[in-house]
Amino acid sequence: MRKLFFLVTLSLSMLLLGCGEITNMQNEEMKESAMFEKMTVKAPIAKKVPKELTIHGDTRIDNYYWMNQREDPEVIAHLNAENTYKDTILSHTEKFQEKLFEEIKGRIKQTDMSVPYTQNGYSYRTKFEEGKEYPIYARNKGDKNGKEEIMLDVNELAKGFDYYNVAGRSVSPNNKILAYGEDTLSRRIYTLRFKNLETGEMLSDVIPNNTGSAVWGNDNKTIFYTVKDDALRAYKIFRHTLGTDTSKDELMFHEKDDTYSAYCWKSKSKKYIMIGSFQTLASEFRTLDADHPTGDFKVFQPRDYENKLEYSVSHYGDKFYIRTNLDAKNFRLMETPVNATGKENWKEVIAHRDDVLLEGVEIFKDYKVLSERIQGITKLRVIKNSGEDYYIDFPDDAYLAYTSINPEFDNELLRIGYTSLTTPNSTYDFNVNSKEMELLKQQEVLGKFDANEYASERIMAKARDGAEVPVSIVYRKDTKLGASTPLLLYAYGSYGSSMDPYFSSTRLSLLDRGFVFAIAHIRGGEEMGRHWYEDGKLLKKKNTFYDFIDCAEHLIANNYTSSDNMYAMGGSAGGLLMGAVINMRPDLWNGVIAAVPFVDVITTMLDETIPLTTGEFDEWGNPKNEEYYKYMKAYSPYDNIEAKDYPALMVTTGLHDSQVQYWEPAKWVAKLREMKTDNNPLVMHCNMSTGHGGASGRFERFKETAMEYAFFLDLAGKGDEPMLQ
Repeated sequence: MRKLFFLVTLSLSMLLLGCGEITNMQNEEMKESAMFEKMTVKAPIAKKVPKELTIHGDTRIDNYYWMNQREDPEVIAHLNAENTYKDTILSHTEKFQEKLFEEIKGRIKQTDMSVPYTQNGYSYRTKFEEGKEYPIYARNKGDKNGKEEIMLDVNELAKGFDYYNVAGRSVSPNNKILAYGEDTLSRRIYTLRFKNLETGEMLSDVIPNNTGSAVWGNDNKTIFYTVKDDALRAYKIFRHTLGTDTSKDELMFHEKDDTYSAYCWKSKSKKYIMIGSFQTLASEFRTLDADHPTGDFKVFQPRDYENKLEYSVSHYGDKFYIRTNLDAKNFRLMETPVNATGKENWKEVIAHRDDVLLEGVEIFKDYKVLSERIQGITKLRVIKNSGEDYYIDFPDDAYLAYTSINPEFDNELLRIGYTSLTTPNSTYDFNVNSKEMELLKQQEVLGKFDANEYASERIMAKARDGAEVPVSIVYRKDTKLGASTPLLLYAYGSYGSSMDPYFSSTRLSLLDRGFVFAIAHIRGGEEMGRHWYEDGKLLKKKNTFYDFIDCAEHLIANNYTSSDNMYAMGGSAGGLLMGAVINMRPDLWNGVIAAVPFVDVITTMLDETIPLTTGEFDEWGNPKNEEYYKYMKAYSPYDNIEAKDYPALMVTTGLHDSQVQYWEPAKWVAKLREMKTDNNPLVMHCNMSTGHGGASGRFERFKETAMEYAFFLDLAGKGDEPMLQ
């Protein structure tokens, strides 16, 4: 393990409030100091205020509980001190970070445009202009050659904001009014705004605190929107008439069960407004005729949590199609008349299969498209109303294929997306009748990129209980594999989210410097079917961590790398994964990055005021139940820190994160500093302006990517200025 010996002197007298805040004068002195001072920089030392947390007769002592006060000046001072410390520790990589940023940015075509799609007589596209951070949303009347109309220039809207994001754009059925959500804090709390596309004027209707999406009734004046509660749970659906007082909007649905969230959308057929209410293991839907938006919603099929009934609904003609787990772990497809929607009327269309996960279905006038995951890979299956049934062929063994933007119901051209570890994202139109595939656009990678210079593999690693875990691998063909080869292993492993083998132009900065990149498709995801998810959650959650460790050991045993050159990365629930595996096997990794990590599992899951908590009891368990409490305590990263050596670690977070609150990584880092016995670097980057998703600009977010890559490459001895030994 390389040890990082720091190059700048900093005395304890510089620490303010016990947090390591540095004055401007001292900052200037540090900048002017010689690069080869012998003393080491002192890390921020957080004060300890013991807090007893007792449940089930068990008491945990949390010395850093005080950090969960976002407005406390002492908390802000500590976070700023962590950022200053991080900047100091990484100061020798500053030029390298700038080089990596320009390199990553340089591969991206700055003046670019998405493939247009047609909806309701208009051709829509997203444009980017050189030197600008944000998209421009435009459309043309008729085909793409018509006069262009700029709907929103987000670069103009974003002026004056540290963070700005537009979401949920939707145009009224008569094409005259644009609704969109605006987030200026990065908390995913949106304000709905409305723009007259004929005059360019903004309407007086402004609706705060919602999900950012408006659903239009077919009368062009009635909209439905979803409001969030104090815990940022989407829980109420309101009806608003344009031009009226928003305080008088009518409540259409209130989800009172705090384990459920609610949302609203319009069927592809444009016939129905739909309200969905869902939690991890159950769902419920309501429908309303979009031609009569002032009417009342009707329940489609009552929720059945006791039997864990999940279903989703698509409309076609006089039928609804239902994707459901009713007597079908991997889901099946059923249909029912529009006037008889209870499950007793459902009839099977596609049967359940033990080896195929039905992930989704998209309905068109003359055919339907099924997304089916088979042996970890998503296949696209076309079933025509005529009875013809076939899969779309793709060239790679491991890839990601998906249905793209297909708003038109009557269309023989299916818009699909395709990518692999070596193939940039590609957009095709596939003719379902002739089976001809037309490439409309492939992501252009500027510079010297040649896909033929890279190789990808898909191997199976045997887990300790005998399960076969897929691992997707990519590297340059001229990279010599062996014990000295640096390898970055990535995974997520929660919520049934599958990590597909996709192309990344930013990743080339690692591959071109001799790194191997691997994705471990561990349990907790859904790559191998629904059982893959169920075997990696609740009281089987440790399988997720064991799988990741066993994949790492398999890669080492098969001479892809060694523990001295193994690196790991994961974010959010994948950050929990990082925290667990460095507690269980700290010896396996030379360096780890935990991005916005969920690491204080028990404390968070006991606090129902925190966003996401109540809706996730079926994912992690409810620690108010003693069995789940004990199981969580056995793996919770924060609760299992020990006095031992840990690998080099970078932790990232955002002050306004709504998914994983900033204090989880902040407390984790403080406790690691207190307990760990090594001299390896431990740094935390807290973006004081953003939340879970990081910076909002098109290129700005890559500055954090460059910082993370510099951290790994520096540890591997591949930075421009190698670390001192």
